[in-house]
Formats: sequence, structure tokens, C-alpha cells
Amino acid sequence: MIRTLFAALAASLLAFGAGAAQTPDGSASALRAKHESLQSRLRDNAFGKPLHLESTESSGALSGDVYAMVATPFAQAAAALAQPEGWCEILMLQFNVKACLASPKAEATVLDVRITRRNEQTAAQGYKVAFDYRVVSRAPDYVQFRLDAAQGPVGTRNYQIMLEAAPLADGRTFVHLFYTYAYGGAGKIAMQAYLSGSGKDKVGFTPVAGGQGLVGGMRGVIERNTMRYYLAIESFLGALGTAPPARFEQAAGTWIAGTERYKRQLYEMDRAEYLAMKRREYQAQSSAQPQAQAAQR
Repeated sequence: MIRTLFAALAASLLAFGAGAAQTPDGSASALRAKHESLQSRLRDNAFGKPLHLESTESSGALSGDVYAMVATPFAQAAAALAQPEGWCEILMLQFNVKACLASPKAEATVLDVRITRRNEQTAAQGYKVAFDYRVVSRAPDYVQFRLDAAQGPVGTRNYQIMLEAAPLADGRTFVHLFYTYAYGGAGKIAMQAYLSGSGKDKVGFTPVAGGQGLVGGMRGVIERNTMRYYLAIESFLGALGTAPPARFEQAAGTWIAGTERYKRQLYEMDRAEYLAMKRREYQAQSSAQPQAQAAQR
């Protein structure tokens, strides 16, 4: 992915599953075929943009997928997403992700992410999640990126985030975001407490069969998280024409506007409060990254 670290299982990072779902295999041809199969859903949906959301709950796993068309040209998007610092900007758009420092490690880059129990806490008070970031595939017509973390808060484990993209004939880019993680007994108890307390009335985006409102429970959790992370990627890509640090400010403004657009599912904080908080965190991040790099030399 918010009020507590336990609720962060539902609202701060990713999806959840009793066993992490397998990351889908990807290729340019498979992604183009998916784009063709989703034409009607990309044109006509409740999101007001070319976007399709899927969530799957099965025995031992829960996963989320977003398929969407973004205006950013493929070459520009691929180059930006190939930079681990760009992923740090994406992650930091979330309410309670307070810091993300990138450092090289063997065959991958480690993203040291700090997640807090409450929005007002600082990175120093946060829980550390270390993601291995890798460029899995990069070709003129297809890219795939993965972030994996072995351990997370409250007994969670095996985090996986995958993003793949391919160019479209009209100059736009088709993207697919997938994520999941596994959890143990403590995580299950925390999630149940959240869903019976502050999260009991929260919903996702998928209509319940029979027209009985929108999906809730675990699928509602993953759908909200999926949208938050997709909106972060979309906001980051939309701000690429602006140089840092104004780029992060622009992306943050777009991201919080997205949570306001889907207010029933995603709203958590007033816009002015959120932007002031993110300015402070970005400034602290900008100071910390060079120091971390110097310490590795």
C-alpha cells in the first residue's frame, strides 16, 4: 500500500494470498493478444479511461492485475522504468511509504523501502522492506520489470510486483501490472481484524454478481491496492516531461487527484495535507540518496 502497520497489509503495499500467486510469463505477442481481447472492456468501463482491473481469489492465493493504455510513448516509458530511482518515486507516492533508497547488488538493485504505521510518522520510524529490482526483458517492442521481497511486515513474505509494457500503433503504450504476496498466521489475524474493523465497509471496483453492490473483503483489498499502484505508475509516466524535483510534485498532484476521483475506494487524506507531507519526504529522500551512494563506495 494505513492507520496501523497491521492495516498496511491491506492498504500500503500489495495484494495478499495464503501462497503467493505465480508471476505471469510475459512476451510482446502475449501482451498484444491481451490488448486485442480487452478492446471492448477498455472502451466501456466504470473507470472513465482505457483500463481493465481483474482480481482473483483461489485456494491459497489472491492476485491483482491492471491492464491499461497510457499516453506516454513506449520508448520514453521503457527508459524511465528501467531506472530504479524511478521506481522509488512510484513507491513513494503511496500514503505511508516514507523513503526508498536504491543501491546496487550483484545481479539486481535493492530498493530499501520504509513503510510506517501511521501517515504522520517518519522514515526512521518505518518498517524496512528490501525489494530486489530487475529488468527482466528489454526489447524495442517489449519490456518487463520485477520487484521481489522475501520478507515484509507482520509475517508477510514473497512479495512480487511485475510490470510489462508494449507499444501501440497509435503511439500510446499498453501496460500490465501484476502483484501478490504471501502471509502467515499473524498476517491472517491482522487482515481479519482490519476487515472486521476499520475496513469492514470498504469496497473494491468489481460489481458483485446479481447487482448487489461492489466486491468487498479480500478482493476489495487487492483491488484498492492494485488501483493505487497503477495510478502511481500512470502519474509518474505522465510527469516525465518535467525535470526533478518538480516531476515528483506533479506526479503527487496527479496521484492524489486519482484517489479523489475514486473517492469511495481510495480516499484517505486531504489533498493539501498529502502534498505537504510528500514534499517533506521527497526533500529528505533527496538528501539521503547521495549519502547512501557515497557510503557504498
